[in-house]
Amino acid sequence: MSDKTIPYKIYLEENEMPRQWYNVRADMKNKPAPLLHPKTHQPMKAEELEAVFCKELVKQELDDTTAYIDIPEEIRNFYKMYRPSPLVRAYCLEERLQTPAKIYYKFEGNNTSGSHKLNSAIAQAYYAKQQGLKGVTTETGAGQWGTALSMACSYFGLDCNVYMVKVSYEQKPFRREVMRTYGASVTPSPSETTEVGKRILEAHPGTSGSLGCAISEAVEAATAKEGYRYVLGSVLTQVLLHQSIIGLETKTALDKYGITPDIIIGCAGGGSNLGGLISPFMGEKLRGEKDYHFIAVEPASCPSLTRGRYAYDFCDTGMVCPLAKMYTLGSGFIPSANHAGGLRYHGMSSVLSQLYDDGLMEARSVVQTEVFEAAEQFARVEGILPAPESSHAIRVAIDEAMKCKETGEEKTIVFGLTGTGYFDMMAYEKFHNGEMADYVPTDEDLKQGFDGLPQIG
Repeated sequence: MSDKTIPYKIYLEENEMPRQWYNVRADMKNKPAPLLHPKTHQPMKAEELEAVFCKELVKQELDDTTAYIDIPEEIRNFYKMYRPSPLVRAYCLEERLQTPAKIYYKFEGNNTSGSHKLNSAIAQAYYAKQQGLKGVTTETGAGQWGTALSMACSYFGLDCNVYMVKVSYEQKPFRREVMRTYGASVTPSPSETTEVGKRILEAHPGTSGSLGCAISEAVEAATAKEGYRYVLGSVLTQVLLHQSIIGLETKTALDKYGITPDIIIGCAGGGSNLGGLISPFMGEKLRGEKDYHFIAVEPASCPSLTRGRYAYDFCDTGMVCPLAKMYTLGSGFIPSANHAGGLRYHGMSSVLSQLYDDGLMEARSVVQTEVFEAAEQFARVEGILPAPESSHAIRVAIDEAMKCKETGEEKTIVFGLTGTGYFDMMAYEKFHNGEMADYVPTDEDLKQGFDGLPQIG
C-alpha cells in the first residue's frame, strides 16, 4: 500500500476494540516456571495466593492454557473513555532522520494517568470491587502506576494505599499530588510504617529505595488489614494479560492497512508494556505463522536481562513475596537514583524471561543521557514530550532507523510510547543543565545482589 494512503494517526472504531485479552502463555511451548512459596519453595497453590491477591486475578495468574479471556463489559466501557489509543506514523521523525525506515508508535499517554498503566489498574480494581473488598495496596516507581490505580479505585469507590519509591516521591511531587487528588494515600518507601520498611532502613540507612522495597511494604500492609488485597502494576502474568490490549489494538490497526512490522521495540522494567505490546505478535511467531524481531530496552543502571541471571528470586527486597524464576539482579540490588523510575526493578516478568531465554527476543541496555538525547529529538519533531521510560524505546527505534539509512533497507519499526513526561521535568532540567550522569553498575556491584539469590534445589 502506498504511504500516501496511510494517515498520520490510525484510529480504530469503537466496535473494533478487543473484547478479549490474549494470554501468550497458551502458545508457549516452554511455559514460565511456577511461583514458589517463600518458605517451603513449593509451587504456590491458588488458596495461598488468594491471601495476597484477588481471587479472580489469581485464576488469571495461574492460567497458562486459555488463549483468550473475556474482558468484562464494565471494564470495556471504562476503556472507551480513552481507548482505542492511536497508532501514529512518525513521518516527521523519519524526515528528520532521512531514513528509509517506516516508524510507527503506539501512544498510550491519552489519559489522565499519562501512561498505559490504566489498562491493568481498572481491571484489578474491578475484580477487587467484585470480591467486596474495602481497598487495595500497591507500590509505584515513577508514579504512573500509582496514578492509574488511584483513578481506578476512585471510579469503583475503593480505598487506595500507595508506597512510592522514595527517590521518585522526592523527584516527582506533582505525580504524587495527582494520586492524592484521586483520594489515594501516598507513603515514601522504605518507611517506618511497616516492619519490613524498618528492617530495610536499618540495613540501608538513607537509601533512596527501590520497587522491591516498596512491594514488600505494600504486601505487608495488605495482609495486615481486613478487606484489603495487594495489586501490582507489572511483572505478574495477569498484568501482561490485561496489557495485551495494547498489542491487539496495534495489530488490528496495522492489519487494517496491510502493514507488517519487521522490528517491535518496547522499554522493559518489569515487563508490563513490553509484554502487552508484543504478545499477539509473539503468538504468531510461536505458532510459526510469522516472524518478527523483538527488542527489549532497559536502563544500563538496572540491566536485569542483559546482565542478570536466570534464576528463582524473590520479587521483593523484604523476601515476603513468592519466588519467581526470572532474569534478576537479586532482590537485594538497589538501583541508582536515576530518572528511569518505572524501569528500576531488579527482575523481569517470568513470561518475558522465558521468551528471552528461549532466544525469541533481543535485549539491549542504554545509558540515560543517550535516552534523553533521543527524547528531546523526538519531542522536537513529533510534538509529544515522552516519559523517560518510553524514551528507552525511542532511543533504540532511532538507532534501528539509522541502521536502515546506512544499509538502505526499508524496514518497518513499531515501538511503544508508554506515556508522557510532563511530570518528569526535573529530569529534563538536569539533562539540559549538563548535570545528568550515566551510572552503570560494576560486576562487583552486581555480585552483591547475585550472592543473595536463594538456593533453590
